[in-house]
Amino acid sequence: MIAAVLPTYNRAPLAFARGEGSWLFTEDGQRYLDLGSGIAVNALGHCPPELVEVLTRQAGRLWHVSNVYTILEQEALAERLVAHTFADTVFFTNSGTETAELAIKMARKYHSDNGQPGRIAFVALEGAFHGRSTGAIAAAGSEKMVKGFGPLMPGFSHLPWGDWEALLAAVTDEICAVIVEPIQGEGGIRPVPDQVLRDLRAKCDATGTLLIFDEVQCGMGRTGRLFAHEWANVAPDIMMVAKGIGGGFPLGALLATERAASGMTAGTHGSTYGGNPLGCAVGARVVDIVSDPAFLAEVGRKGALLRQGLEGLVAAHPKVFEQVRGEGLMLGLKCRIPNTDLVRAGYAAGLLTVGAADNMVRLLPALNIPDEDIAEALRRLDQAATAVTPT
Repeated sequence: MIAAVLPTYNRAPLAFARGEGSWLFTEDGQRYLDLGSGIAVNALGHCPPELVEVLTRQAGRLWHVSNVYTILEQEALAERLVAHTFADTVFFTNSGTETAELAIKMARKYHSDNGQPGRIAFVALEGAFHGRSTGAIAAAGSEKMVKGFGPLMPGFSHLPWGDWEALLAAVTDEICAVIVEPIQGEGGIRPVPDQVLRDLRAKCDATGTLLIFDEVQCGMGRTGRLFAHEWANVAPDIMMVAKGIGGGFPLGALLATERAASGMTAGTHGSTYGGNPLGCAVGARVVDIVSDPAFLAEVGRKGALLRQGLEGLVAAHPKVFEQVRGEGLMLGLKCRIPNTDLVRAGYAAGLLTVGAADNMVRLLPALNIPDEDIAEALRRLDQAATAVTPT
C-alpha cells in the first residue's frame, strides 16, 4: 500500500521536533549538529530570534493578498536586492524551481521580442541541477532526473564539466542563453573557475547571448560574498535565487537587468503566492543581515577555519577522504568510500551532512555557526570517519 506521503524521497531514519541555532532535537531529546541547514536554506540557523520576531510581527498584520495589489513588503525587499546587486528588477517566487522556469521564459521572450523568435537554444553544464519541473530537468539533463518524463522541453545542450573550451565554443549568435551555477551544489561542490566566468561573460556579450547564473545554493552569502559570481567580478543578465534568501521560509527571486527583462510585460508571468507579505518580510531581514560586509567577512573567516580542520581530517583519514572542495561555508569532502557510508556514520555521531554527486559529502552549515560548533563538527566528523575507515 502506498504511503500517505508520496514516497519520492529516500528519507533518513530521523525526525526532529525542534531546532535551535546549529542544532536539531528529536522528540526524545537527542541532539544533532546540523551541517546541512536544510540544504543551504537555514542561512542563520534554526529559529533565529531576529527572523522569528519579524515573522511573528508580520503574521499578526497581513499574510496574503495576491499580486492583484501592490505588496509593500515585496517592494521593500525588491529595492534591497536591486541596491545590492547587478539587477534592475526582481520577480518573487516560492522556490528555486520556479525561478528556473521564469529564467527560461524570460530569455526566450527577450529574443522573440528582438526579432529572433527561433533563438531558443540553451547551453548548460553536465552535472547541473536547476530544479524538478519539466523545464528545469531539461536544463539539467541528467538521466536520473529525466528518465521516464519525456518528451522534454527542447532546446538544451549539455557540455562536459571541465571542458571550458567546448563551453565557450558552443556560445554562438544562435544561442538564446547560457545557464550555469558558479559553484555546482548537487553536482558535487564544483566551482567554475573565475576566468571561465569572465570569458563566458565576454563571449555572451560578443554574440548577444544572455548569461544566466543559478545561485540558488551558492548565493546569499554562502561563499563569503553576497553572491558567488562576485568573486569573478562579473555579472549575469538573469540570476536565480532561493534557499537562503528566506532563512527557512519558502522564498525565491528572479533578478534581472532591465534589458533582459524587457519582454516581461503585464500578463506574461505570474504567481499567486510569490512575493507574499510573510516571505518578503523575512527575506528583507535576511538580506539586511547577510549583506553586511562585516557578516560576510565572518563567513569567510569561519569558512577558512572549517576548511583548515577538514584538510586535517583528509590527512588523518586518507582511506576515507580524497580532498576538500568549495568556497566559504559551501564545502565538500570527496570520499574514497561511498559517501552514503559517511553520511550514515554521521547520524550515529550526532552529525547531519548532505550527499552530492561525484561521491561528495556537502557541508553547508548556518552562516553564523559559532566557532565552538565548528570545532564540535570536526570532532564528530573525525568520529564518523574513524567508524568507516576500511581495515
